[in-house]
Amino acid sequence: MELPVKTFRITRADLVRYAGASGDFNPIHWSDRFATKVGLPGVIAHGMYTMALVGRAVTEWAGSPDAVVDYSVRFTRPVVVPDDDEGTEIEVSAVVKEVTEDGLTRLELTATCLGVKVLGQAKATVRSRG
Repeated sequence: MELPVKTFRITRADLVRYAGASGDFNPIHWSDRFATKVGLPGVIAHGMYTMALVGRAVTEWAGSPDAVVDYSVRFTRPVVVPDDDEGTEIEVSAVVKEVTEDGLTRLELTATCLGVKVLGQAKATVRSRG
C-alpha cells in the first residue's frame, strides 16, 4: 500500500530560519560562493532540515508525532536550494512494508528533489491509531 505523496517547498528564507533555530550557520547553507568553492553545486539545505521535513510527512501520515516509534535515514544527495523566490521542492512518498500483530506499521520512505533521491535507507515505524 502506498501513502499519499507529501510535497515540501524549501527556500533560502527557510534555510535562514533553520540556521537560527539549529545554530548551524555553515556557509554552505547560505553562500553560493563558498558552497561552489568547496565543490557543491550551490547552496544546500541542512541535512537535518531535510530529515525533519520527511519526519513531518511521517507524523502527518501517523496522525500524531508520538505515534512515531522509530525513524532513520541515510543522507545520499544534497538538496540544492536556488537563490530565487521559488526555491525547490522535496517530494516524500511511503510504502507500507509490514503491519505487525502488535499494531506497528513499518514504512519504507522515499524523498526526492527534482526527481533525484536525496535520502537512502529511509524508514519509519509508527504505532497504529485506534
